[in-house]
Amino acid sequence: MTIITPIAIAIILVIITSIRQINQYEKGVKFTFGKFTAVMEPGWRIVWPVIQTYQKVDVRIKAVDVPDQNAITRDNVSVKVNAVIYYKVSDAPKSVIEVEDFRYAISQYAQTTMRNIVGEVTLDELLSSRDKIADRIREIVDKETDAWGLKVNNVELKDVSLPAEMERTIGKQAEAEREKRAVIINSEGELAASQNIAKAAEMLAATPGALHLRTLQSINDMSSDQSNTVVYMVPIEALKALEGFAKK
Repeated sequence: MTIITPIAIAIILVIITSIRQINQYEKGVKFTFGKFTAVMEPGWRIVWPVIQTYQKVDVRIKAVDVPDQNAITRDNVSVKVNAVIYYKVSDAPKSVIEVEDFRYAISQYAQTTMRNIVGEVTLDELLSSRDKIADRIREIVDKETDAWGLKVNNVELKDVSLPAEMERTIGKQAEAEREKRAVIINSEGELAASQNIAKAAEMLAATPGALHLRTLQSINDMSSDQSNTVVYMVPIEALKALEGFAKK
């Protein structure tokens, strides 16, 4: 018993020290004699000392902030663009075996891709079609990082910064567009009003006595306000109409 007891204690200690905990949001990549042998699921797992090693991999969705990148658009405008990439590890063994540091690798690849895509579009397309450009970046980065065991869920362009002189130019252009639109709307309103006035004049001219009734109505409307002094020239047609009534 004096020989068995120390051995049993040693075995128990080895087992206890070999227990590793994998959290629910993690997976473990186990190596035996330096060779990949298994994926460790969440829970308590045994990793034998000396002969086995393991590495935890967080499989939750991660957000990578892509810092400001200087780029030149297709129409030779210098801009600064930054973005954020949302991705997760879809294949834990690949993320450990195929790339040294997948976090750094995806950040660098996203920066290069973003500069290249911005160089393929004009400034107007960059400002008006952010979603399409971001989706294009996502497709390219997702395709390349698939071999690294990563899945890119989304890419968002956060900000597009322009040189100060370009911002002033765009501001002037926008103001000119607003003034142009205001002039068009005003002219359309005047055209519609003139058309209505012409139709009203035709109707009054075609109906006998309609013009005189309209004249009397206008006089009545103006006379309702006693604070106004109105000098009104009665049309000759109205006088002739009154003479006709007097003869009758």
